[in-house]
Amino acid sequence: MARRRQSWLTRMQQSAAQTERAQMALQRNQLALQRSQQRALRQAELQQERNERTRRRLEAEMRAQEAADKSAELDERVTDLQTLLATSLHRNPIVDFATLKPPPVMPVWTPGQFGGAAPRPVLESFLPAKPHGMGKLLPGASAKYEAACTAARATYEQALQAWQEEEDARQARISVGWEAHERAEKAAQAQAQQQASEVDEFEKAYRAGDAAAVSHYAALVLERSPLPASFPSLRRIAYSPPSRQLVVEVELPTVDVVPSEREFRYVRSRDSIDALPRPEREQRSLYLGVIAQTTLRTLSELFRADATGLVDTAVINGYVSTVNPATGQNVRPCLITLRATRDLVGQLDLARVDPVACLKQLNAGVSASPAELSPVRPVLEFNMVDPRFIEETDILSTLDERPNLMEVSPSEFETLITNLFEKMGLETKLTRPSRDGGVDCVAYDSRPIVGGKVVIQAKRYKNTVGVSAVRDLWGTTMNEGASKGILITTSGYGKASFEFASNKPLELLDGSNLLALLADHAGINAKIEAPDDWVDPIPSISD
Repeated sequence: MARRRQSWLTRMQQSAAQTERAQMALQRNQLALQRSQQRALRQAELQQERNERTRRRLEAEMRAQEAADKSAELDERVTDLQTLLATSLHRNPIVDFATLKPPPVMPVWTPGQFGGAAPRPVLESFLPAKPHGMGKLLPGASAKYEAACTAARATYEQALQAWQEEEDARQARISVGWEAHERAEKAAQAQAQQQASEVDEFEKAYRAGDAAAVSHYAALVLERSPLPASFPSLRRIAYSPPSRQLVVEVELPTVDVVPSEREFRYVRSRDSIDALPRPEREQRSLYLGVIAQTTLRTLSELFRADATGLVDTAVINGYVSTVNPATGQNVRPCLITLRATRDLVGQLDLARVDPVACLKQLNAGVSASPAELSPVRPVLEFNMVDPRFIEETDILSTLDERPNLMEVSPSEFETLITNLFEKMGLETKLTRPSRDGGVDCVAYDSRPIVGGKVVIQAKRYKNTVGVSAVRDLWGTTMNEGASKGILITTSGYGKASFEFASNKPLELLDGSNLLALLADHAGINAKIEAPDDWVDPIPSISD
């Protein structure tokens, strides 16, 4: 009995020990699990922190790259402005008249638009199946089959008729569509032929030196010049055949064409992209370069495109249309003006020049402060070139209604010139007539500082006035102690005359200038048509 009790106690103790060991093992496992969970949580937190740092680093790199890209775009824009002249020298500005004749745009024939033909009805698909087997032995089977066949044939005939009517209607639509297509083809060919004919007439007039055609050709040259998209495209062009002079009025961009930002930088502490401003001096310098390059580029392209040699002299006036910040009014000051001859421009190596220095060499009038809209006086106003090119008026219908300056008497011509300059605000005094039938007039400009004595000489010529007349005017101006000399003619001048007058207080006005001045200041709508038997006065020995 005692042995059984001892054994029972032993088993109880062993069971309790096992239970305690199990509980301890469970506790250890729970602690291990907790520690594992804590380690996993900490690792997750560390990984999250690493991911956040990586995210912030990647975002900072992306923002820094964004700032670098914006800076690169700025540099590209500035480079485009700095290479306006250089890039134009690599392209051929000559307009090929053949490119003005586009091939006809032929319409495309698409018969599918009328739909396809529907399947033609087939009689067999309408006929009933023939009786077979025991069906053939049924009473009246043959008669029923024949009746069904007769009805099927009637239905087939109706379907065939409907199909034929629909197909006939479809073919009719195709026929009408084809006729319309042929008419469209003929119209496209006729239009192309008409355009080609107009181009041929344009080319013929251009090569003949027609003023309007030469002006239009010059406009095409400049329109095809690939300037930056931010540049205005407005231009006015006029050509004076007697002087072989082309006058171009170019619309320039404002100073805003130069980016006001110099660089973009990413500031990580603020997570922002900041713009570094471009120094005002640098912006003004770049803008002056834009104006200078645009002028030289225009001058170069016009002369290089003139393969027929119709233009001896070109005048470029550059204007900018903007708002005066001081007054809030719309203004259009002339910022640059230049007259240059073909020979003079041909001597320049434009790929190597400094544009601003080159303009000084060409005696261009350049604004002292283009960014401040300081204007200069054009060497030749556009509306003095030829009034016919300014407004679209019916010139031919009024020719006979205007006085012909080549038919008035010498005394009437003298009075006309004298009255003209009186209308322009000058005090005039007639002197003896010149032996070429024109007048010599001494005028006085009463304005302080800019005024003074003005010597005016006029010549009624049919042919180009020689450079000797300009030399004579210069001598007269010097002898008279005048502040300015004006030579006005019914014809025009050659490039030698403009070259001699360059840098001197001399102004050369041709026939178109005279007509414009008479219309603007004297209200006289005149014309210049020399009779066939007209003979210019004998020039002086110096001619």
